[in-house]
Amino acid sequence: MTTTLSAPVPSDATRRAGRQEASLLRRLLAQPSAVAALAVVVALVLLALAAPLIAWALGTSPTEFHSDTVDPALGGLPRGVAGGISAKHWLGVEPVSGRDILARVVYGARVSLLIAVLATGTSMVLGTALGLAAGFFGGWTDAFIGRLMDLLMSFPSLIFMIALISAAPGVNRQLLLVIVLGFFGWPYVGRIVRGQAMVLARGEFVAAARVLGASRRALLVREVLPNLTGPILVVATMSIPSYIATEAGLSFLGVGVAPPTPSWGQMIASAVPWYAADPVYFLIPGAFLFVTVLAFNVLGDAVRDALDPRSQRR
Repeated sequence: MTTTLSAPVPSDATRRAGRQEASLLRRLLAQPSAVAALAVVVALVLLALAAPLIAWALGTSPTEFHSDTVDPALGGLPRGVAGGISAKHWLGVEPVSGRDILARVVYGARVSLLIAVLATGTSMVLGTALGLAAGFFGGWTDAFIGRLMDLLMSFPSLIFMIALISAAPGVNRQLLLVIVLGFFGWPYVGRIVRGQAMVLARGEFVAAARVLGASRRALLVREVLPNLTGPILVVATMSIPSYIATEAGLSFLGVGVAPPTPSWGQMIASAVPWYAADPVYFLIPGAFLFVTVLAFNVLGDAVRDALDPRSQRR
């Protein structure tokens, strides 16, 4: 007797999710602001990935001092115009140390994007898993997870972050930032996923799959979860700029990324005393931070609008 194996047939929920993703891409590409924001995000990611290559082309590193580029007689101000911009140092150098600003900016982009993406991934995984369980199972599961969300959302997370990071000097700061940001960020994801899961769990397609004998795991993975990709994508896109700004703020306060690892917030903090004498040093990391957060926010708004055809936002 010959047994024929057939490929698994995707569920209706999976097919609907696939059509939704294709429709989302078409709507995004139809929005000029979304295309521009996506181009900026891609450029920033490529810039961060190419940081070692850029530093090699400049012939320096983000931590290398160049004492010949600063003038001790002027208190350590860069020689030349516009903060020491030259053929060798395209964006100038830092006062006193003479470290190349471009090298520090691109390595800072690496740090900021890596922390933001990993923290977003952590919060998405925790928020999706716990929010899905709360919304689908209900009962005591929903009550326990719901109260946990309320507790964490009402907690002064920023003060706790500063205290925790300050109290753990020997721990890797970047890893600690990812864990802390992701842990305090998941309840916001979980609240959205929980509400959507409660609606989907009572849908006709879930009831039909349950009648046909689908297990709870199959209902969660094949029917409910594919229909949550849209909201999760929106929250993830909006979370990344929030985490970038939070990391920069913590680094600005001196409890974020530890020197000599470059960070945009750290650079802005060290540039504050020099903003009058060397405004270029202050403006460059600030401009990169502003453009990055703006691009992700515009992209997040575009994704949200693309998932809601009735939206009249511009």
